[in-house]
This record gives sequence, structure tokens and C-alpha cells, in this order.
Amino acid sequence: MDYYTQRHGMRRPVNKTHEISVDKYALLLRCCEKYYDYVAWKYPEPCPDGSECCGLDHQKLVEDIRYEIPTLYIDEYGAITAPRQTKNVFENKIKTDSFDQYALLDYIEFIGENVRDLSRKVWHSYYGHHDLGHRSTNSVFDTFRSDINGVFCKTGLLYELKETGFVERIEEYSVLDENTDSVVEQVSEPGLRELLKTAMALHRSPRPEDRKDAVEKIWDALERMKTYYSGMDKKDSAAKIVNDVSGGVPEFVALFNAEFKALTDIGNNFRIRHHETNRTDITDLNHYDYFFNRCLSLIVLALQYLE
Repeated sequence: MDYYTQRHGMRRPVNKTHEISVDKYALLLRCCEKYYDYVAWKYPEPCPDGSECCGLDHQKLVEDIRYEIPTLYIDEYGAITAPRQTKNVFENKIKTDSFDQYALLDYIEFIGENVRDLSRKVWHSYYGHHDLGHRSTNSVFDTFRSDINGVFCKTGLLYELKETGFVERIEEYSVLDENTDSVVEQVSEPGLRELLKTAMALHRSPRPEDRKDAVEKIWDALERMKTYYSGMDKKDSAAKIVNDVSGGVPEFVALFNAEFKALTDIGNNFRIRHHETNRTDITDLNHYDYFFNRCLSLIVLALQYLE
């Protein structure tokens, strides 16, 4: 819900970011922990008086996670917990445990994949715990997803847990949206369609290295699109695409010819498709987003005119 200060514009906007701080990490992990009973079917702690599951066996979970998500933060006691910040009073410095924020996103996907609905949760008074039973269904995932996305939203984290179970990066000013997905699905040439889908999936990934790969793939898609009309050579095929997009209007022909050339030059001069030492390195992830969106924008426009 929106509180008083939000309704009346008295609260500062939340800073949007892709960086997961220690406190945000703790909130997300706590959200995962709320659903441990729903994951207990996979790592059951047996009730002392029989075969009933009475909760999650954390040791079994950790033993598995060390291989499932090797870089997830685990403390010196072998527990999955949030990293800590400690202050050295003598040096007046704050020390933060090193952690992999993307491993936490993996863990969110892991919990979402493995939650199962409870068939029963009966209080066992003698041992002071609940005996649990699980179904094979996972409708509880919808609640888990809503809770995780609620934490993402209120903390300004630009991620979303999708219905597919994957966490995707949110880019506030992106060309990529559901309409783009629809246009790409209608591309008749299989190679071009798959290159575009791969590029889009990589671009949505939270991992920085995937954003780099997305730019390479979108440039591969641009070059493949130029050869869309297989009965023509590449130059004539590209010229037909430009003419169709321009409606034959000379000013627009000149505009789109210049844009195709500019994108070709970017692909050749920056370390996108070529990796020789004389190529310009891209060190700012925002530049990858710019290149991706600029290239995708032209491609999506052109796709609507392909025969």
C-alpha cells in the first residue's frame, strides 16, 4: 500500500539500482527463508518419533547449495546467511564481507523452482514443531514471486522474478518490451529469429557478462537481417530493406542508409564482434545498453517491413 507521505508526495523517490547492498541482500534472503517449509520436501528433517517431515534440514540444503550455487555467501559456521558489515573502532572503517550478488539471484530462482504446496501442517506439541506434508503442485510459487518482487520494488532494485521462474533485469528506458517480443516471434527466417531471441534473453539477464554477449548477438542479427532476401547479394538485400522502410522517400533513404552504416561502423570499431587489439574497449555497462537499444530499435523497425 501507499503510505501517507507517498500519497501526498512527501517522500523522496527510491533510488533505482542494479546493485544489491548488504541490507537489501538481507531482506531478499529473509524473504526466501519464509518459504523454507515449502522446500523441506527436498531436504526433509525427520521427526524424531517417525518418518514425518518436521522442517528443512539446513545441513542437507547447504551441502547441495555448495554445488548448485558455489558462490552463494555461506558464513564460517556453514550457514546460508546475509553478509555482514563490521566496524573497526580503532581505524574507523567499516568492513563488508565480500559476496556475489548474482548468486543471491540464483538462490531466489532455486527457491522458486523448488517450493511445493503443503498438504498439511500439524502442530506436534510434544516436540514443539510442525509435521509437514507436501503436494506435487507449486501454486505457492505465485505468492513467493509476489513477495520477492515486492522487495525488489520497495528497495529500488531493478529486477523482476518472472512467471517463468527466472529473474530478469529491468531497464527503465529500454526498447525491449512485450511488443518487441511479439514482432520477433513473427520473423519467418529461423536463423534471424533465434539470434534475436538469444540477444534479448541475454540482455534481460542480471549478469554483466551477458549484457556484453547480448550486444554481440544483436549485431550478428543486424548482419544476418541484411541478407534476409536470399535471392539477392547482401548489398542489394540491405538496399531493399532500406527502401521498404523509407517508403522510397529520398530523405528517409538517406537517413536509414546513414544509420545502417553507423551501426556497421560501431560493430567494426568497438570490441563487439571483433576483438583485435585496435578495437575500442567498452568499459561502461551503460554503453552496452545504449548500443543494444540503438541496434535493436533499427532492427525492430525494419522487421515490420520484411516481406
